[in-house]
Amino acid sequence: MSFASPVFLWYFLPLTLLAYWALPSRARNTLLSVVSLVFYAFGGLSFVFALLAVIAVNFAAGLAIDGDRMAAAPGRRKALLVATVGFDLGILAIWKYAGFATEQVHRIADVLGAGSTPVLSIALPIGISFFTFHHLSYVVDVYRHSRRAQRSPVQFIAYIAMFPQLVAGPIVRYHEIAEQLGETRRDRFGDFAAGMPRFCLGLAKKVLIADSVAPIADAVFADGVALNTPTAWLGVLAYTFQIYFDFSGYSDMAIGLARMFGFRFPENFARPYSAVSVTDFWRRWHMSLSRWFRDYLYIPLGGNRGSTVATYRNLYIVFFATGFWHGANWTFLAWGLYHGTMLAIERATGLAKVPEDRFVVPRRALTFLLAVVGWVFFRAASMEDAGRVLKAMFVPSFGGLPPEVSTVLTDYRTLVFALAALVVFIPRDFVMGKLLDDGVSKIAVSLRVAYTGIAAPYAAVVVAAGTFSPFLYFKF
Repeated sequence: MSFASPVFLWYFLPLTLLAYWALPSRARNTLLSVVSLVFYAFGGLSFVFALLAVIAVNFAAGLAIDGDRMAAAPGRRKALLVATVGFDLGILAIWKYAGFATEQVHRIADVLGAGSTPVLSIALPIGISFFTFHHLSYVVDVYRHSRRAQRSPVQFIAYIAMFPQLVAGPIVRYHEIAEQLGETRRDRFGDFAAGMPRFCLGLAKKVLIADSVAPIADAVFADGVALNTPTAWLGVLAYTFQIYFDFSGYSDMAIGLARMFGFRFPENFARPYSAVSVTDFWRRWHMSLSRWFRDYLYIPLGGNRGSTVATYRNLYIVFFATGFWHGANWTFLAWGLYHGTMLAIERATGLAKVPEDRFVVPRRALTFLLAVVGWVFFRAASMEDAGRVLKAMFVPSFGGLPPEVSTVLTDYRTLVFALAALVVFIPRDFVMGKLLDDGVSKIAVSLRVAYTGIAAPYAAVVVAAGTFSPFLYFKF
């Protein structure tokens, strides 16, 4: 179920909020757990049972790791952690990567003339990458003694399956929310007043901007379209704006929804297209994922504490994992290694250490260009398609727009495209989500009125017309 669907906006969310407010405080996490599983069931009822099974394994493992018996046997405690992490990653590997792996074996066998080999086709549970990382965060935090194991199965289900973040994040590490799960006294109306404008901001980003420029990108990246240089740049820029407003819009909606229920989620975006380096870009883009990989992979590998060779090795491992985490396709691996290479170059040349207030304009322009090029790999269906688009971008060829593109490039979409491009030029510290949370300042009040009273109602009309689409990160 999409946050931008009529079923969610006009039935699921209002009814859930009313029930949440009406119930006594001790029953609210139970309600949230139940409705979150119902929410997930809209993506496939059978997947709910799989999710519950994985939840049960990690809940039991957390209790065992935190138990007195294991405290006296550190070897067994570590072995249990490794087994649980292996179980979680194994589930992810089977569902998300088994089809890709068998397809590669099939292709190799075909080239070698070794005969046909089977290719698995497994339906992917929605949000599996996200809830896997939540489980890993939980067992590692308990193992590190960052937090005690969760004793309440209801609160644990609420953490893993909470519908605002279940499908596409933000990735909320267990130590960031453990105390909040046990809170029972919440300011219902204050939380709603703080969360609703943030939700409306995300809804407007998704429905009014991301969905408007999406057809332009889709037309350019479609099979068989004759590309020239202007057309290729138009399509790649359209996707650059689409993925930002789609995913940051989802994150705003998730943060706003969580706040309505009394939970504070971490920020996930901070104007990434205003970054002055690729290093800075990853401090601003999908921040919850960057922090997760830093704390649970990069630092345990040794981070930058070892030799120069070890540091670069750790960096490439992290971005290899970042690419494949997004999807089982060589294009995602190429995207991850591309960013890893850019970070390695910045580290090797010292560019990552240049003060952020030096040469701001050219550095922002270069970083944005590098991000745009990277999105070609992320959007393309194959490496061949990525090569075709990149060739059109950088080997000059001119002409009119192909009919497939000119048809979708309406006056309205051209206007939205131009407005979306302004995100590149806005001052770096102008982060809309933070401004909305800025107490009772005049600009915060004005933005809340604008989003809740104007942008969100218009977006709701667009949704009612049936012109919304699924969020891009639902497939990850």
